Amino acid sequence: MSTMVAAEPDMNNQQQVTRPVFSVVAPVYNEEKLIEEFCHRTVATLAPLGEPFEIVLVNDGSRDRSLELMYALHLNDPRIKVVNFSRNFGHQLAITAGADHARGDAVVVIDSDLQDPPEVIPELIAKWREGYQVVYAVREERQGETWFKTTTAALFYRLIDRITSVNIPSDAGDFRLMDRKVVDALGQIREHHRFMRGLSVWVGFKSTGITYQRHARKAGTTKYPLRKMLKFALDGITSFSYLPLQLATYMGFIVAALSFIFILIVFALRLGNPTAEDAAFYGQASTLSIVLFIGAVQLVSLGIIGEYVGRIYDEVKGRPLYIVAEALGFEEKEHTNVTR
Repeated sequence: MSTMVAAEPDMNNQQQVTRPVFSVVAPVYNEEKLIEEFCHRTVATLAPLGEPFEIVLVNDGSRDRSLELMYALHLNDPRIKVVNFSRNFGHQLAITAGADHARGDAVVVIDSDLQDPPEVIPELIAKWREGYQVVYAVREERQGETWFKTTTAALFYRLIDRITSVNIPSDAGDFRLMDRKVVDALGQIREHHRFMRGLSVWVGFKSTGITYQRHARKAGTTKYPLRKMLKFALDGITSFSYLPLQLATYMGFIVAALSFIFILIVFALRLGNPTAEDAAFYGQASTLSIVLFIGAVQLVSLGIIGEYVGRIYDEVKGRPLYIVAEALGFEEKEHTNVTR
């Protein structure tokens, strides 16, 4: 497959000496079949705007030819920059690294799998020019996704809206535009378990949304199987809500109340002078039920507490969020602190 990037020499020269107005940040993980088309369509979308831009590709430990193709794309068009992680750090940290390296006045975050069409970017820019500092894209239609995924996603967004203190837009993913002020504010937040679509709302600033149709994946496989979806949902909930911890407390009160009621029931049954066989049955069954129920509640509560303690442990270790093995297309002074 040949490299397909519509490069204009005069634009390239201008881009090398001019700070970009627009930065497009795209995490890349095993997208060898789509990365060239993504860059081609993104360049074709941004070039007619007539202002300097850059595309920041973040290689999140790809195991296919994605990095090789990204090198070729950069050599063919200097406006395409490459941030290469030393290993796989995850989608949310790839977004963070891209935003850390982006220099534009407006930064667009978009996945490189073409499910979010680059042709929507001018609509985000139009809203930004109206004065909005965060412009998120709301999925009006999700093509090529199963009923299970669309249903669970809808339930998750509505759940997190009810239990968190931030108003996270429903059915809006990471595809969004952020003003430089927003990006700088996010750069001050260095927590490890990141939920970027929530953080971009938490920092405040004037925001609005546009609707678009999310396309079906053209090639490759999803990077969010059920296991990762559950972890992502857990990160979102624990980052912005204490409700799980409160639920553990509520369960303790409920168990205490049920135990008291059960004791009263057993006492009443014994007053009814049951036979010796019935008394033995009531005693064994009641004891076993109480032990199992209380044990289950304790394990659930410990698990909830453990999730929060584990996140505290990750933060106090003070490890960098990500480590960059190589960054191509950036001035040295612009990316000296890349292992953070």
